Amino acid sequence: MIASGGSRRHDAPPPAGSGPQSASGQDAPSASGQDAPSAGRRAGGTGRLAAPTGPDRARSRPATDGTARTDGTARTGGTDGTDGTGGTDVAGYAWMVVTSATAVRVVAERVARLPSDLRVAAVGEPTARAARAAGWVVDLVPSESSGAALAHALPDTSGAVLFPRSDLAAPTVVDTLRGRGIDVDDVVAYRTVGTGDEPVVLDSPPAAVLVTSGSIAREIARRMTPLDPRTVVACIGPGTAAEARSADLPVHVVARTRSAEALLDAVVESLNPTAPNRKAPK
Repeated sequence: MIASGGSRRHDAPPPAGSGPQSASGQDAPSASGQDAPSAGRRAGGTGRLAAPTGPDRARSRPATDGTARTDGTARTGGTDGTDGTGGTDVAGYAWMVVTSATAVRVVAERVARLPSDLRVAAVGEPTARAARAAGWVVDLVPSESSGAALAHALPDTSGAVLFPRSDLAAPTVVDTLRGRGIDVDDVVAYRTVGTGDEPVVLDSPPAAVLVTSGSIAREIARRMTPLDPRTVVACIGPGTAAEARSADLPVHVVARTRSAEALLDAVVESLNPTAPNRKAPK
């Protein structure tokens, strides 16, 4: 777990496309294992949400239970969710919790500069790297890369917490924080969609399929099954493995830590013909 003190300042984000992104709308781990250096800090601005200047690459959809905001906005003093200038004021939050690089990108596209007193918590190092690349100061990264660990690690606060998320995000973060008595604004900031409906047909079966999120597991099950029995299904973490099994995928390999490097190492070990025969992990 890391935290930074001192003055609270955030840089304006770099040009679009300069930070880590995930086309699937999920956290994209980096194989480097190194953090991008933090940019110099400048005084924060108003934190006003403005309309994106480029194509809207991540769109929200209405929530089914009516408990989450679905217009990509945070709370404001106005009754219509805007400040009258075509944007939304995100000032006034104590913390913002981000659980994917895509959530970082969506917020950075709409907020020119975070308020100087807003603290940022990231679910893991890949998400933290994306936040730093956007010019944000990251105050908290839990030692375990999971939503539950992040929600438990967040310090007690009397201020509100902003949680911009995917429409497919599990309720773990929100339920845990609210169970601790913390006020959470649960905002559907983007929607995770597949790239087509046609079955994926390959000339020869792959040696391995890498599963880095539950949504990817479901997409593989929808478009690539039945898999060849020789194909190794490798998952980036226990949570992803559980979702893969729920999608009726076999799970042969689970990375020791939630990183691309650990996932690739696990696959190489599994495919090494001199290694012991693999067993399905528990």
